[in-house]
Amino acid sequence: MPLPKSEYISDVWKDGIFDNKVVFCTGGAGTICSAQVRALVRLGANACIVGRNVEKTERVAQDIATARPGAKVIGIGAVDVRKFEDVKDAVERCVKDLGSIDFVIAGAAGNFLASIEQLSVNAFKSVVDIDVIGSYNTLKATLPFLVESGGKHRIDSETFQRAPGGTGGRIIFVSSTLHYRGMPFQAHVSVAKAGIDALSNSTAIEYGPRGVTSNIIAPGPVAQTEGLERLLPSDAKAAYTKSQPLGRFGHVRDIADATVYLFSDAGSYVTGQTLVVDGANWRMSGGFVANGNNLQYPDLLLSGKEIANVTGKKKSKL
Repeated sequence: MPLPKSEYISDVWKDGIFDNKVVFCTGGAGTICSAQVRALVRLGANACIVGRNVEKTERVAQDIATARPGAKVIGIGAVDVRKFEDVKDAVERCVKDLGSIDFVIAGAAGNFLASIEQLSVNAFKSVVDIDVIGSYNTLKATLPFLVESGGKHRIDSETFQRAPGGTGGRIIFVSSTLHYRGMPFQAHVSVAKAGIDALSNSTAIEYGPRGVTSNIIAPGPVAQTEGLERLLPSDAKAAYTKSQPLGRFGHVRDIADATVYLFSDAGSYVTGQTLVVDGANWRMSGGFVANGNNLQYPDLLLSGKEIANVTGKKKSKL
């Protein structure tokens, strides 16, 4: 049964605005990225999502396809974004099966909690490679098709009219806000996301003349995602929610709506930008609350205690 529309996209968008368009998404089986792709498919696009886990990626692709009758959604597993040939092969299959690539979402990412002292060289490298190298590989492999699509869908500089067929030639990099102010136990991710931001900005400048737009979506804490479960102790959620400027966490629908905006005609003059979708979360000074101990920064770090009840925490050897 199809997921209710209200779970992943707002009612403000017109059906069919992405008819005959194709989106390629790394990390597409994840909670946030799958919602982004599902929204685009609902509005007319076909899609190709890639991931490491074969079964999960194929299952999520089949589920996304239920968003619109007749939708084509391919799930390609066993893809390591750190390996260019893996990404290139997936891109070639996408184009072969779906005909083109008009939109790209670079969403593959890695994260876990670790202080710099606890963080091994290999663990640091792994996150940087997945986020930065993976994003670059995604960009590099899809650029020929983004340039082709962007050229077809340019807006005339004199008449400001677009060639028939809607939008195309657009890429979104999924980043975060962690590196805006710094965050304990997130040095590896902060460095990686800063690199992604720089890559997107350079892409906007170099490929704008060829009709390609490049932007960043920086989500804040989004409810019911693996990332939030990993990073926030379970018994601290209520207090953390109350501390948010809007009094709530984000929803995947918030990120999907931002994606539709940037890929739609409404975002035609938006490039080289970071769209922060976090309810002003990053502007709060905030501390780091330990499980049940109410330890604020820097007490938590100086105590040497580990954060309890954080799902998915990985331990790294020095």
